[in-house]
Amino acid sequence: MTLLTDNRTDFELTEEMQKVLEKVCLESLEYEEFDTDCEISLSIVTNDEIHEINRQFRGIDSPTDVLSFPQLTFEEGEEADVNENGEIVLGDIIISIDRAKEQAEEYGHSLKRELAFLAVHSMLHLMGYDHMEKDEEEDMFRRQKEILIKAGIPRE
Repeated sequence: MTLLTDNRTDFELTEEMQKVLEKVCLESLEYEEFDTDCEISLSIVTNDEIHEINRQFRGIDSPTDVLSFPQLTFEEGEEADVNENGEIVLGDIIISIDRAKEQAEEYGHSLKRELAFLAVHSMLHLMGYDHMEKDEEEDMFRRQKEILIKAGIPRE
C-alpha cells in the first residue's frame, strides 16, 4: 500500500501520526480482505478548504470532517485504474484538521484517535460502504470499531 500524504495546513503532521494513519489504512484493507497493492491519497486541509471542496463537489455549503472520493465503483467487470507501480488507485481521503481537533475535544479523546477514526471511516467509503440507511450505518460503524480495535486504537 502506498499512502500519499499531502498536508496543506500549518499543523505539524508528526512521523508518529503519519505511521498511525498508514497503520489504520492498512488494517482497513486487511480487514476487508482488499488487495493491499493499492494507492491512497490522503490530504490534511483546513475548514475553509474542505468547505470549498464540499460545496464544489457535493453541493453542500458547509465544512465537514472528512470527504472520500473513491476511484472504484465495485461494479462487476469494472477495470481498476492502476498507477505506475501496478497498484490499484483506490481513491482520495480529505480530512479537515480543524474539525478533527474540535471533534477530539468534543468526544473526549486524543487527536490521534480522531484522525485514525476519520481515516478508517473514509477507507470504508473508498471500499464501497455507505451509511445512508440505518442498517448500512450500523454495519459501517461496527466495521470501524473492529478495525480501530485491531489497530490498537480503541475508543478511549
